Amino acid sequence: MNFSADASAKTSGAIAARGVLSALIVDDEAHARVYTRLLLTALGVKKVWEASGGAEALVLFSEHQPTVVVMDINMPMMAGDGLMAKLLAMDPELAVIVFTSESDIKTVRRFQEMGAIGYLLKQSPRDQVTELLGATLDSLIDDDGAD
Repeated sequence: MNFSADASAKTSGAIAARGVLSALIVDDEAHARVYTRLLLTALGVKKVWEASGGAEALVLFSEHQPTVVVMDINMPMMAGDGLMAKLLAMDPELAVIVFTSESDIKTVRRFQEMGAIGYLLKQSPRDQVTELLGATLDSLIDDDGAD
């Protein structure tokens, strides 16, 4: 680990920059939404909405137009692939990060081919999830800055 002032400044700068992002969390399990919200807010995302299913997610997405959607794929009523297709039909440039316990490589590839910018496993260690989620969020800031 590097505890130098430079590393701290870089981390603080990244967290501050992520404040321009907004996120919609979609998961049918309340504890998973709380965990995801804690991760996002710790990473500097200030505006976060939560949906417990696909129909609610579509309404919240229409109302708030978040920068990124962090979603589970195993949900009742509307599975993740159906929800992702509907969200991308509403906004083809939307950043979607899949956050699930499903690790089957065929599933990972399917969501990657659909356009997911990230695929994180819930059962991964928190520091690993935080690092990968932070890097994915940073790529959105870099992409926005390049326009």
